[in-house]
Amino acid sequence: MTRQVDVIVEKDSAGYFVASVPVLPGCHTQAKSLDDLMVRIREAIELCLEVQGDVLEPLDFVGVQRISIAA
Repeated sequence: MTRQVDVIVEKDSAGYFVASVPVLPGCHTQAKSLDDLMVRIREAIELCLEVQGDVLEPLDFVGVQRISIAA
């Protein structure tokens, strides 16, 4: 069975790409390139599902908002 999972990708201050999976708390990884990141996050997802069980709590993506705060 094939499923789609949303992955959040960010770039940190050291230049690494960081991926996390909102429906799997604690499921994240990092890599120097986007290609490597996608390979690693797929592996991380498979491992998380193996450990946590094959249960995904669906979340409805609403969007991304940017706010201003005092620095």
